[in-house]
Amino acid sequence: MVLYMVLVILSLLPLLEAQNPEPASITGTAITNDTLIWLSGKWFYIGSALHNPEFKQAAQKIQAEYFYFTPNLTDDTILIQEYQTTEDRCVFNSSKLEVQRENGTLSKFEEAVEHVAHLKVFMKHRGFMLAFAPEDKKNWGLSLYANEPETAPELLEEFLKAVKSLGMDGSEIIYTDWKKDMCSQQQKQRELERKKTEEGP
Repeated sequence: MVLYMVLVILSLLPLLEAQNPEPASITGTAITNDTLIWLSGKWFYIGSALHNPEFKQAAQKIQAEYFYFTPNLTDDTILIQEYQTTEDRCVFNSSKLEVQRENGTLSKFEEAVEHVAHLKVFMKHRGFMLAFAPEDKKNWGLSLYANEPETAPELLEEFLKAVKSLGMDGSEIIYTDWKKDMCSQQQKQRELERKKTEEGP
């Protein structure tokens, strides 16, 4: 949930490419330069629906989260700088994802094992989903991200439709609460201090 949620899931769950066709509502398309440029910038983690109890428990601890995607079009990677509020404190993480353009997936290697998430973008509604293990009923899940904490109703509708396509119910969705964000003010303070340092006395 890349993004702490994504990293948690990608680090714990080996995802194999689906052997059977995946539900159309969660299957991404090929990733292009335009897709990566569109993904560049600030995103907010909105919520997840997860079958795996361990991952669900981890998601419940996330009060608010936003992150920055910085794609590298040359080496097909995305740098993630993530600010997550959990247990009323701000935690910063930085990591990289590999981009598989043809498959429409993002992946991360850990201990020589590749973990995969399927990317589904909604350019019109300025949001995207990451689908995990759509071929594994016991472990599958979905996460939703948007360019603003106040998500467009149309985007939430697409997310709910995708959740239901995996046999889950809307009541299983765990949403974040932007009002509980503890990171924005800290980030602003750090940026002010950095500018003062650069400008000098």
